[in-house]
Amino acid sequence: MGNTIARAPLERRGPTGMTPEIVLPTADNIARAAALIQAGALVAFPTETVYGLGGDATSDRAVAGIFAAKGRPQFNPLIAHVPDAAAARAHVAWSETAELLAQRFWPGPLTLVLPRRAGCAVSLLCSAGLDTLAVRAPSHPVAQALLRATGRPVAAPSANRSGAVSPTTAAHVAATLGPDVALVLDGGPCAVGVESTVVDLTAGRPTLLRPGGATREAIEAVIGALALGPAIGAPGALHAPGQLESHYAPSRPVRLDAERAGSDEGLLAFGPAVPGGAAVTLNLSPQGDLAEAAANLFAMLRALDRPDIARIAVMAIPDHGLGLAINDRLRRAAAPRPPGMLKLG
Repeated sequence: MGNTIARAPLERRGPTGMTPEIVLPTADNIARAAALIQAGALVAFPTETVYGLGGDATSDRAVAGIFAAKGRPQFNPLIAHVPDAAAARAHVAWSETAELLAQRFWPGPLTLVLPRRAGCAVSLLCSAGLDTLAVRAPSHPVAQALLRATGRPVAAPSANRSGAVSPTTAAHVAATLGPDVALVLDGGPCAVGVESTVVDLTAGRPTLLRPGGATREAIEAVIGALALGPAIGAPGALHAPGQLESHYAPSRPVRLDAERAGSDEGLLAFGPAVPGGAAVTLNLSPQGDLAEAAANLFAMLRALDRPDIARIAVMAIPDHGLGLAINDRLRRAAAPRPPGMLKLG
């Protein structure tokens, strides 16, 4: 039971209005959330990957509000969420490859980067001024209902302060974002637990920009070998979210490939063989299941990110399938923090 992450109480408003209101995703509350987004407000909602901080992607003011609420660098593009491929085609130049991938993975944890259509209604701020747009159709039923009720693309990066650990429960959202968020729709814990895979379809060869919930192997089974994007954090424009080197970072230092842990460390374990000696141990998956590990990753990083722990030691994770995405997040969590990176606690 030590690995259980508690779910937040439902239907509540934070004290003195400083934390967002959390509500059940009833039909009435989804309609209310859609109306708030249409009016320019921000709403947090669950997807199958992580909770998103949603705003009207066609509104410069709403998109700017997302950047402000997150403290997010404005050169890091946002994903425009749509219910299906038909909605995406209204905003981006579709391709045969995009159609193949959408048929296989949409709705689901795959983001496609495509050229913006002439007259695209999505704010250029959402694209960070680029002539491309990242689009995704999430599979979570609450996200689908909200997108259809809103009737316009919703920009929705992870619902946390920029650089902090991504939220996989409504409680995580309420803990990190304050009154800038009008409402949180609580759909329970996210099933996938890592962000969507990002594939760039604007070059001659499809390019993997960010590993995530759709595995590289599954994508390549549909469209052939992917090119790999430039080293994360390399100079030049960022074409998709999640390409900053230090990102998804807890406030405690992170030590990777740990074979043992000190008494002042929190151990993020994986598999049945776990060394003793840590102050606190949480196991991503005692059975060594990468899907379970991905779903637990951000919640357990958060649980170990506490003042009485000097650092977080992480056991080695297999680097295949979802392990590629998990290791990508862990490497960035352990990366040197640039000046000005948010420090918590």
